[in-house]
Amino acid sequence: MPALVLLGAQWGDEGKGKATDLLGGSVDYVVRYQGGNNAGHTVVVGDQKYALHLLPSGILSPGCTPVIGNGVVVDPSVLLSELSGLNERGVDTSKLLLSGNAHIITPYNVTVDKVTERFLGKRKIGTTGRGIGPTYADKINRVGIRVQDLYDESILTQKVEAALDVKNQVLTKLYNRRAIAVDQVVEELLGYADKLAPFVADTVLVINKALENDQVVLFEGGQGTLLDIDHGTYPFVTSSNPTAGGACTGAGVGPTKISRVIGILKAYTTRVGAGPFPTELFDADGEALRRIGGERGVTTGRDRRCGWFDAVIARYATRVNGLTDFFLTKLDVLTGWEEIPVCVAYEIDGKRVEELPYSQSDFHHAKPIYETLPGWSEDITKAKSFSDLPKNARDYVKALEEMSGAPISAIGVGPGRDETIQINSFL
Repeated sequence: MPALVLLGAQWGDEGKGKATDLLGGSVDYVVRYQGGNNAGHTVVVGDQKYALHLLPSGILSPGCTPVIGNGVVVDPSVLLSELSGLNERGVDTSKLLLSGNAHIITPYNVTVDKVTERFLGKRKIGTTGRGIGPTYADKINRVGIRVQDLYDESILTQKVEAALDVKNQVLTKLYNRRAIAVDQVVEELLGYADKLAPFVADTVLVINKALENDQVVLFEGGQGTLLDIDHGTYPFVTSSNPTAGGACTGAGVGPTKISRVIGILKAYTTRVGAGPFPTELFDADGEALRRIGGERGVTTGRDRRCGWFDAVIARYATRVNGLTDFFLTKLDVLTGWEEIPVCVAYEIDGKRVEELPYSQSDFHHAKPIYETLPGWSEDITKAKSFSDLPKNARDYVKALEEMSGAPISAIGVGPGRDETIQINSFL
């Protein structure tokens, strides 16, 4: 049962799209198991760049079946727009499968998300305003709309009415907004039904049958470990479980079927949105990382906050995900620094702490303790093997591997699909 989970080992934006695309030619199914169109992947194929927000990266691999699992929340307009854009560029999207149990992001979810963030002011979470959180909240509150509901107008109307009974009270009385009409929402959602119908399937059955037939299934997480609703830097997190356990619930497979868990790790650290970030840089080095690394959110368009590599976070990701391998990305961005600091521990209230503190307050006050490693100036984008890298670059990778607690099996040395050094096979 060759089932692999591929996920972000930091705060997201680590380069999961490239890693998934690299494996896409060797796998039969790529499954998104959580998140929504708040997650963005950039994949470079030849001279073509693709920005994916909701679709699995495997959509770009002709022999691969892309799947949107039950744990994903789906904005139908975004999904159809993304499919249309790829079709116009000659990408075949006909093999896409969409779980009938995936929840729909409704227009009122988007409205609630935006007005709530504005209302919170300085206390805002830093959401993308795309309705992701409110949709997951509806799911947990059992008033959510699922893809399958689009095919029963009576049930859909009842569910929208139930959801808006409370939401309209909040919108009108707390936020001074106009009430949302039930019939308008139902009409809009029903308008997507025929367009989505060719893709809707019992994806849990499909995926498990594939594993029983020894086909290779890759489960692709959005965001990253430190944005996990349970294991991230709460409350500055997403509303789902990007960690490895989320693949089981978000795709409907048992944990005994997972054979490998690959963490994507950037050679430095970035995050988007609010929340603590111990190694964040506010100087010329931070600006250089942002500029050279092209650190702008694929989905949000916001500049990413940049900092040095944080080994404490990497060790934590190894532990909570049961990582078997790391894929280290963007090593080339560090070319040109004479010395490269690496955070090996934190100082909290005058004490050295080598593991991620469970206390939110402690993490907010954590100061990085750095070790400095020698840098390199040689161009590494043409390197095809680990031995092709300069000695200092090899030493940097080895140091990160030792600090992080899992082997680094692949290294990204450039943005292109072929600009990757594979040390150990993932399959």
